[in-house]
Amino acid sequence: MEISWLGQSCFQIKGEKVTIVTDPFDPSIGLKLPKKLEANIVTVSHNHFDHNNIKAVSGNPFVIDGPGEYEVAGINIYGIKSFHDEQNGALRGPNTIYLIEAEDLKICHLGDLGHLLPDETVEELEDVDILMVPCGGIYTIDAEAAQKVINQIDPRIIIPMHYKIEGLNINLDPLDKFCHELGICKKPQDKLVIKKSRLPAEESEVIILNKK
Repeated sequence: MEISWLGQSCFQIKGEKVTIVTDPFDPSIGLKLPKKLEANIVTVSHNHFDHNNIKAVSGNPFVIDGPGEYEVAGINIYGIKSFHDEQNGALRGPNTIYLIEAEDLKICHLGDLGHLLPDETVEELEDVDILMVPCGGIYTIDAEAAQKVINQIDPRIIIPMHYKIEGLNINLDPLDKFCHELGICKKPQDKLVIKKSRLPAEESEVIILNKK
């Protein structure tokens, strides 16, 4: 499996037979998606312009945009209800966490999560291998809260997302705050190529991805 970060909360997850794109954004945020972005499946965590630009993805993908259980092309995806803020969605509305089961890996994309996880959600996210976690604060959990959510889920690999980068015109905290909070960030890499047998066995590993 190959995972690339396209900016904000958008990832392209390429398996042997199926490609998934998460939260494609509108170019008005100052970033651009690849011109030829194709997928079999698109997940949308919530209906905001920096997460729901479905038309930017070609290939007639199957779109998943809310809680529920889905099976598409042999991939199991679970949408779990959550909120974009700490007031049960009163400020920014709902958010869907996605648990993706593909190629013997469990990938969790938290979307624009705005709160710590209740116990029942933690139970649904058991044995997560790869966690995509927002850390830019202001609109989502910040670095400190991200650390707490990471501790709740205890994944093998952590990939931060939804933070300030060059070109982004949305006000978010920079990655430095997250790296300082965790104290274990390494040099960024262009993509993550991973399979179950190559997951870290003991300590969780933070992977910083360059925007593709």
